Amino acid sequence: MCGISAIYGDADSYAGWRMLDRIGHRGPDDCGGVAVGGSWIGQTRLSIVDLTGGRQPLRNNSGTLYLVGNGEVYNHEEVRARLATDSFRTKSDNEVALHLIEQKGPDAIGELHGMYAFLAGAVDGSFIAVRDPVGIKPLYWARKDGLVVFASEMGAFDPALQPHVETFPPGHYWTPDSGLVRFAAAVPEAAHHELPGPSAPGAPIPKEILAMTRNKLIDSVERQMMGDVPVGVFLSGGLDSSLVAAIAARWQERRGERLKTFAVGTEDSPDLLAARQVAEFLGTEHHERIYTAEDALRLLPDVVRTIESYDPSLVRSAVPNYMLAAMTAEHVKVVLTGEGADEIFAGYEYLREIDDDAELHDEIVCMIEGLHNLNLQRCDRVTMAFGLEARVPFLERDVIELGLKLPPGWKLSGEDQPEKRLLRAAFEGWLPDQFLWRDKSQFGDGSGAASVLRRTLGETISEDDFDRERHEVDPPLRTREELGYYRIFREHLVGVRPEVTLGRFATA
Repeated sequence: MCGISAIYGDADSYAGWRMLDRIGHRGPDDCGGVAVGGSWIGQTRLSIVDLTGGRQPLRNNSGTLYLVGNGEVYNHEEVRARLATDSFRTKSDNEVALHLIEQKGPDAIGELHGMYAFLAGAVDGSFIAVRDPVGIKPLYWARKDGLVVFASEMGAFDPALQPHVETFPPGHYWTPDSGLVRFAAAVPEAAHHELPGPSAPGAPIPKEILAMTRNKLIDSVERQMMGDVPVGVFLSGGLDSSLVAAIAARWQERRGERLKTFAVGTEDSPDLLAARQVAEFLGTEHHERIYTAEDALRLLPDVVRTIESYDPSLVRSAVPNYMLAAMTAEHVKVVLTGEGADEIFAGYEYLREIDDDAELHDEIVCMIEGLHNLNLQRCDRVTMAFGLEARVPFLERDVIELGLKLPPGWKLSGEDQPEKRLLRAAFEGWLPDQFLWRDKSQFGDGSGAASVLRRTLGETISEDDFDRERHEVDPPLRTREELGYYRIFREHLVGVRPEVTLGRFATA
């Protein structure tokens, strides 16, 4: 996991290293850059796999093509077997992207499964930028006066470029000749072809569907345990993270090892207490951080600057996540999270009000496509701020495909049934019932941060200030709390345009 940057159209190493230095927290173990073909590419690296000669930029044998990457390719061994293997110089999973581009061209990037952003330059002046279909890993770009500049975070760009910064779209690649090309969607095409089944909420779920769902998630979690460093789990005590922890704990136990889990919350907060009990049941090596209201408020400016967003829901959840990541990074370099389960398995309560199957499907697709600059942006930034890699098993595309193909009646709850009942039923026996069927709470609420932040920010900004400043952005700011976060964002990223870089939840 790393930070990457590039400049197409000018091999200005001073500008390149200046950008890379601003995102050095993303890769504290190593860094490298190269001027190639009139461009510059660079990377600051977090070492997850022990590589011989695996420093980046990676290059082909002839020294004509160089690549830097951020992320993990989970099917790299299968892809490697389909390529000319004598050309490989390292065991890096990122190197398959280099040779895939070299041997098959950029359209072949769709063969990769994982979370990634790649930047590659060649001595002949060609260049390519790529981002994974879901947008799990970040990438931004700015185009000005013939230059095209790329970086993992908005704060990496020079002030003169910040007004031109935009989100690089997930599932696309860019070359100077082709322009922007979509090579894959966040939701695979097959996911739009629903399995046969009832649509009425609460419909009975066949055992084979429960087994299929269980096996798919197990496979995804176990794939993401790859690496030469310990892997832990963020454990909130809610369903999604508890299931990931249960699968990972069994995987570790088969290898004679004990899973490390991590939780955060205010004293006696629901998430903290539930996580403690789940960890005890699973037999994990559990670590906790208890924080106070004063801790949350003290760290708030750092958190807003870190996540590069001012959406209230995102900030509230990011504050405890930030503290959680800081503690976790003291013990492991990789952590699994439960991000994405609510979107894929219809976990939000408001979805029960949608009674049209096609409308429900479209809403879920919209949520998944919007994750890249909301939940996934928070997840990436708070972890990478401490050189910690976060992985999201629920958002592998085969899990997304299965979840979208399931008929609404198997995903939506009936009367007196909790959300995500299919996921819960698929893992009967993996957790005690009081946790398997525990009601959902938002992380910022369950960990104790939300009420503190709402109250304090609301009290420190007057109605007059709110009325005067709320229209500085479009769409307008919605609450005094949101204005408080926006002021921090505006000071940190002076010229960045929120309308082309940020996502927004429907409610503040």
